Amino acid sequence: MTISPGSDASSAVVDDERRARLLASAAVTLRQLSDVLTPLGARFAEAGHELYLVGGSVRDAILGRLGTDLDFTTDARPEQVQALLKGWADTIWDVGIEFGTVGARKFGQDIEITTFRADAYDRVSRNPVVEFGSKLEDDLVRRDFTVNAMAVRIDADGSHTFVDPLNGMDALLKGLLDTPSAPETSFADDPLRMLRAVRFVSQLGFTLHDRVHRAIIDMAPQIDRISAERVQVELDKLILGEFPIDGINKMCETGLAERVLPEVPAMKLEIDEHHQHKDVYWHSLTVLKQAIDLEENDPDLVLRWAALLHDIGKPNTKRNEPGGGVSFHHHEVVGAKMVRKRMRALKYSKQMVDDVSQLVFLHLRFHGYGKGQWTDSAVRRYVTDAGPLLPRLHKLVRADCTTRNKRRAATLQATYDDIEERIAKLAEQEDLARVRPDLDGNAIMELLGIPAGPEVGKAWKFLKELRLDRGPLSREDAEAELLAWWGKQ
Repeated sequence: MTISPGSDASSAVVDDERRARLLASAAVTLRQLSDVLTPLGARFAEAGHELYLVGGSVRDAILGRLGTDLDFTTDARPEQVQALLKGWADTIWDVGIEFGTVGARKFGQDIEITTFRADAYDRVSRNPVVEFGSKLEDDLVRRDFTVNAMAVRIDADGSHTFVDPLNGMDALLKGLLDTPSAPETSFADDPLRMLRAVRFVSQLGFTLHDRVHRAIIDMAPQIDRISAERVQVELDKLILGEFPIDGINKMCETGLAERVLPEVPAMKLEIDEHHQHKDVYWHSLTVLKQAIDLEENDPDLVLRWAALLHDIGKPNTKRNEPGGGVSFHHHEVVGAKMVRKRMRALKYSKQMVDDVSQLVFLHLRFHGYGKGQWTDSAVRRYVTDAGPLLPRLHKLVRADCTTRNKRRAATLQATYDDIEERIAKLAEQEDLARVRPDLDGNAIMELLGIPAGPEVGKAWKFLKELRLDRGPLSREDAEAELLAWWGKQ
């Protein structure tokens, strides 16, 4: 890879050695994709068109984290791009063609090629009035951040030329997020870019340029122009990032959280000298960090959301008690309801809403375990109520131990070890993962001589409660108990 003229204008203020090392590493990465890049570049060059790898693909290639999504830009019009891909790509799609984007798949790589853009925005919605451009520079300057405004020209002979007219490499080396144009202009065009900024803080560990930080504070209310679905996507990417604590904190500092997730900054409860309590906001971020440490493989979106939101009910249940104490009675119940309301507003799936709210609802139940006083019935109910969420609940409860008192922390962890051991022992004796009545609906109807209807449901529920209380029963005992219950109805 070579650096095109003018791209190193700011070389005096950057570490040349690190720049060269990163570019060399990126070149190696791109050479590994030569089976895609070389024939693609040749096709466009032979047709008289330019082709550039661009945006996040270039940034990630430099950072050594390039995935299987490749973004390109070209001076060719969409119909010309389709013609050039035909006969070469394994699959072609045109879902984004109205915005100038043609998609394709080749050798496991998802490819998107977009015609140079020079869009204008209506400043009411986030939708641009699509206008194709004629120059790469016009396309790059309309992008969100300078680190995403670098390009690599793909030449006919398979060579690559790095192009950086907006000094995105300087910003990348500094770990700095800045906009190509004035941030006020960029964010007015597309307010979602403000949320993308804090998302990149989480994903890349970068910091915001001072002018970007100030602009977000001033313009945070404009995020209301963005649909809930688009906000949800950015929030998920943020919480799944490598540095989610930094991203969430930056979202709160700039006022964005007040607009899209107000329950989180609301946890910054005022602490007075007479009524001391743990800072709920920072406690929640600590729980999130500790939950992440307990993840076994890939990032767990459900667990991370539950960890962040597990105490959002505390502000609404805070009560100053005589003697200087503070209580948050039933905050788990209130919090679960708040989770449902917020996640529904953000258009999450029913399954996601159910899972996160149930974890929030259950996270405090363990503290009634004491020194192992729970009956087997209580253990069964704990497992049954958690259902398939039990492994996540284990992690959430353990992560929720943030006390600095080492002896108390050790005691809490040992106590939870005990409950997990009891669950394991019961599981050896009975099917805890699928606690059901000892008689099914057909057996109930036959024994009681009743047709299908509400009475069968009541009988089934009675047997389910009996099963939870006493464990598995023989068929004879279950029938006797059901007949005795039925006789009292």
